[in-house]
Amino acid sequence: MAQTLKDKITELFSHHKIGTLATIRDNKPYSRFMMFDHDDLTLYTATNEHAHKAEDIAQNPHVHILLGYDRDSDHEHYVEIEAEASVEDSPELKAKFWKEELKHWIASPDDPEYQLLKLIPKTILYYSKPGSEPQEL
Repeated sequence: MAQTLKDKITELFSHHKIGTLATIRDNKPYSRFMMFDHDDLTLYTATNEHAHKAEDIAQNPHVHILLGYDRDSDHEHYVEIEAEASVEDSPELKAKFWKEELKHWIASPDDPEYQLLKLIPKTILYYSKPGSEPQEL
């Protein structure tokens, strides 16, 4: 059975956990690498409430995400995502998406400074390989 576009994208989300998140600061784009998790097509990423990205999102919730592409494997596919970001306060989701790698920035899943960003895609452009025409979801 052929994979749907949504299947291809969720599979990409499952294999590629590090990408870039761009926010707007002082009317200029600002990008940083982030660790992403997902539930279906909704992405989640952790941050500290004092990080600039939290301030940026409070001013303008529109973000851009690049995820995928690994030239050292057979994963040449990638996505460009326009999304709307918000803070997710659910203790259950914060625990679900907590991982030890976050200890560099956040002490524990119960850290009061731990914020989970919920990124709801508005447009996803899927590229099967560099130079290909995108498919839009």
